[in-house]
Amino acid sequence: MNKREFFTPAAIMLLMVVSLVGECRSQAVESPDVTVLVVYHSSTGNTEKMAQGVAEGAKAVAGTSVVLKRVGEVIRDDLLSADAVIVGSPVYVGSISGQVKTFFDNWGPKFGLEATSRNMRNKVGAAFATGGSVSNGKEITMLTILGAMLGSGMIVISAGDRFGRFGASATTGATSPGIDEKELADARELGKRVAEVTSVIRRGSTK
Repeated sequence: MNKREFFTPAAIMLLMVVSLVGECRSQAVESPDVTVLVVYHSSTGNTEKMAQGVAEGAKAVAGTSVVLKRVGEVIRDDLLSADAVIVGSPVYVGSISGQVKTFFDNWGPKFGLEATSRNMRNKVGAAFATGGSVSNGKEITMLTILGAMLGSGMIVISAGDRFGRFGASATTGATSPGIDEKELADARELGKRVAEVTSVIRRGSTK
């Protein structure tokens, strides 16, 4: 058999398929799929808008799927299947809202995700918040969220110096026009950072 007979159209097609499969497998190893769960409570729509920005930022990272839900809609499987969880809350009396607190309270008795279960261990966590004024509890709100995550063995990350040390936040009081483009950009950047960090952790894990 000479070379011309070997490289028939069928043989060439087979070689192309084998090459494509190999390339796909290589990409899968380099960029494993990451699932990011974005959870929020919103009564006026402001925190919801920030949540949507966070989700958009996470989706922008290749290989990332995003689940966006209100705190009352989250079920146990959402938390178990997520590689990262980002929680957002409006500021209520200087801290997280009652709905967000109930969400975290449910991790034990309702979802069976006590720290001893280790089900949330090594998942990535982050926070965002909205408040009526520049200084009314947004940082405390984010720290409370991150503290709850740390209690379950999660790896929490900050937003970085670019837009806040503890997470993304927005001022939404009477003198504010609502969520502005800079705050929305900060929300997107937080989602992007979480997806990127989670991808790095997944590559180094045996999960």
